[in-house]
Amino acid sequence: MRSIISNDPDRSSRSGAQKLTAESPRPKFPQRPSGRWHDRRVVFSIAIVALLFAVPFVRIGGQPLVLLNVVERKIVLFGIFIGPQDYWLFGLTMLSFFVFIVLFTTVFGRLWCGWACPQTVFMEMVFRKIEYAIEGDAGKQKLLDKAPWTLAKILKKGLKYASFLIVSFAIANLLLAYIVGTGELFRITSEPIGDHIALFSGIVVFTAIFYWNFAWLREQACTVVCPYGRLQSVLLDRNSVNVAYDYVRGEPRGKLHKGATRAEGDCVNCFQCVAVCPTGIDIRNGTQMECVNCTACIDACDAIMDKIGFDRGLIRYTSEAVITRKSAGAVTPRTWGYAAVLVLLWSALGFVIATRTDTQTTLFRAPGSRYIENNDSTISNLYTFKIFNKTNRTIQPSIRLDAPRGKLLFAGSPDLTLEAAGMSEGTVFAIIPKSELKGRKTILKLSVSQGNQRLESIETTFIAPEE
Repeated sequence: MRSIISNDPDRSSRSGAQKLTAESPRPKFPQRPSGRWHDRRVVFSIAIVALLFAVPFVRIGGQPLVLLNVVERKIVLFGIFIGPQDYWLFGLTMLSFFVFIVLFTTVFGRLWCGWACPQTVFMEMVFRKIEYAIEGDAGKQKLLDKAPWTLAKILKKGLKYASFLIVSFAIANLLLAYIVGTGELFRITSEPIGDHIALFSGIVVFTAIFYWNFAWLREQACTVVCPYGRLQSVLLDRNSVNVAYDYVRGEPRGKLHKGATRAEGDCVNCFQCVAVCPTGIDIRNGTQMECVNCTACIDACDAIMDKIGFDRGLIRYTSEAVITRKSAGAVTPRTWGYAAVLVLLWSALGFVIATRTDTQTTLFRAPGSRYIENNDSTISNLYTFKIFNKTNRTIQPSIRLDAPRGKLLFAGSPDLTLEAAGMSEGTVFAIIPKSELKGRKTILKLSVSQGNQRLESIETTFIAPEE
């Protein structure tokens, strides 16, 4: 039985992990991929890049679609503002996202890595394309890398790395747009650099990080840095769909000889699947940590199968269960468990968002204070209050007493104008006629409103003398 995750160095002299450690940390030279799966990924990647650059400009109700300003504690997800009082909501969202990734990986393997991860999209569909356009395919890149430093080599290398630097600068500005917003970014770019040294330094630092990542680190970001690949060993099972080699059909491997009777499997040992792999692994050794499901090996293998007249699909999206049983894999109880947890989390998240209020008010009786009996047959209690604005806009709320009949008398002239994510506090007397009080403790019902719009309802206890 073949293992789902292969990390045994004895299984192949060409394993990605061995190449990274035993040979050199320099980038590999994969052949230029081509084929139907690559064409689909190109179209999908164009959509992903366009979406990444468009999202910061999209606004819903005056709010950006996504804003991750951790420094100023302002987070907006899909137009919903999450201020300091609602960080637990952000945590619930991230927990839901994590469970979704676990469920998605259990069913579809590393489909995210190969198709939608920004690291893969920018590396394979932007930086690698620039490299192919300037330096040529893998063979030409190897020759250029080993060639002496002539004027032609300097010009090609200089043009490539200059292009890398420009794209890295654009990505750094894109990241800043997600952090501070497009409006603030445009303001920064139109004003003197001296007025925004910190943010300008951030752009420089992130440009350098992205340049280093895509010019040197490259596939090692997936095979060494990112922990997602290592999670496969606990997330995948025999029913998980991955880019996989059909060893039942392909083994034993053997060269194709014209006119000879073939006793081997369909794999002709052409090594094209290895040549196009950006992480340098041999997919025929089983699903490995370094495989990002980029589909390059599928296209390479299908092209060879077409040339020799064999059926496509020796390497394809499939599962271990399908390869061994030739039938669709069953949905496991673990998958149903993940799905149930995700549904519960999403239901809770939806309920919280639907019932979420624009303000959060706390109102307590002032510590150490007692009730006051007034000459006009009323009783007074002193309260302290705090009102938090949970939106990203200025609001002017008012506190009203709904029941029982009475009035509120604010100490001083409180300014209840709340700036975005701001807070106001003060003290207030609740004055209730004795006739409205039925015992020592009475529940006061109050509301916070802005104009005719009720923002939230609150309750507190009113203390009166015993009769």
